[in-house]
Amino acid sequence: MRPNSTPAPVRRRVALLALGSALLPQIACSQPPSSADVATLDEARQLHESGQALLVDIRESSEHATGVAAGALLLPMSQLSRRIAELPADPSRPVLLICRTQNRSSNTLKALRRQGFGHVRYVHGGMSDWARRGWPMVKPAATTPGPTHSGGG
Repeated sequence: MRPNSTPAPVRRRVALLALGSALLPQIACSQPPSSADVATLDEARQLHESGQALLVDIRESSEHATGVAAGALLLPMSQLSRRIAELPADPSRPVLLICRTQNRSSNTLKALRRQGFGHVRYVHGGMSDWARRGWPMVKPAATTPGPTHSGGG
């Protein structure tokens, strides 16, 4: 099957399953995120642009094509299990997960917390609210395997 022949909602569901057996069972078993797990959109932008946190865009590559926050690490959720080493393990380096609305990022947060990533939060509102506010977005660089972090924190 060609990658683009599958509808986007189906690809998103498949991407969630692709987190792997180490992450997926824990999503269903974990408690809802607390307010300490959430970053507001304003807070996320300030922390990211000041270099105080790493913004990780977990949308899929086709969604990145609509625009991304400059300097965000582009780490599609479907690739997370094999690229998890790209997330900073150092708790002094906050990580902010962002997707389109916050549904995938909030679920991914739960799984990452179970893996020991206590310094990860998700961004409430996601890139859809970022775009709605007219905040700067850039076209991503050509997709290449491995890290796509373009600086900025």
